[in-house]
Amino acid sequence: MGAEIFALRGSPRFNGWVIAKRVIPCLDVHDGKVTRGVQFGKAEAGELKNVGDPVALAMRYNEQGADEMVFFDITASAHGRATMVDVIERAANECFMPLTVGGGIKSVDDMYTMLRAGADKISINSSALADPGLIRGGAEKFGSQCIVVSIDAKKVAPEKWEVFSHGGRKATGLDAIEWAKKAALLGAGEIVLNSIDADGTKAGFDLVITRRISESVGVPVVASGGAGTLEHMAEVLLEGRADAVLAASIFHFGTYTVGDVKQFLAKQKIPVRL
Repeated sequence: MGAEIFALRGSPRFNGWVIAKRVIPCLDVHDGKVTRGVQFGKAEAGELKNVGDPVALAMRYNEQGADEMVFFDITASAHGRATMVDVIERAANECFMPLTVGGGIKSVDDMYTMLRAGADKISINSSALADPGLIRGGAEKFGSQCIVVSIDAKKVAPEKWEVFSHGGRKATGLDAIEWAKKAALLGAGEIVLNSIDADGTKAGFDLVITRRISESVGVPVVASGGAGTLEHMAEVLLEGRADAVLAASIFHFGTYTVGDVKQFLAKQKIPVRL
């Protein structure tokens, strides 16, 4: 699970080696099926498209060369965890890329359940906001490399982004940059930054907040929310200084393959694992 590194010029380095940028498909799982909506919080309203079986999609993206795969159980609190455990177990048996799972994980025991099922990383969001000590507890038990803090941020004023919880429905009053810094200090090994404003719109990432958080924390930042074109992917890696791009709709509906994205990024002199 080590970072892919290359001896190329002009890119972020670690001990003299260039760190490859990652391309990560995201699967929103609802009742055991992958779904996709346009905006946050639509599962309960039935405003979701059924995309398919999560394991079949994971296998497809594994074959396309995805660097990692993220599974979000978007209705975990209401429906329990058994279905997602089954999904992770089956995906881990078929795929060789690292798997991240999030949604409804509220304790170190919950983390252990998913890691034992085959996940490589655990993503926490609302539970970390409710109990920041969960970040430290997970990092101490399993290592920081296993703990991902996902942040749903919404622009609420000029130059100000607020953190929202519960799938983007509940304002927390927290500044997104400050929360990212605190999460990293508590032991998060990675930050996934999702723009509520851009999510699902295919209109491009929020480059400003992505760059500010990327420059404020010493851990990798994954940009999420807004991918619509290949140019969007390159922009957030270059201008937003993200370490990875996460996308859903453009992959699920066949707009681009993971390979398409990586070939384009490579042509822009962005280091990727081909």
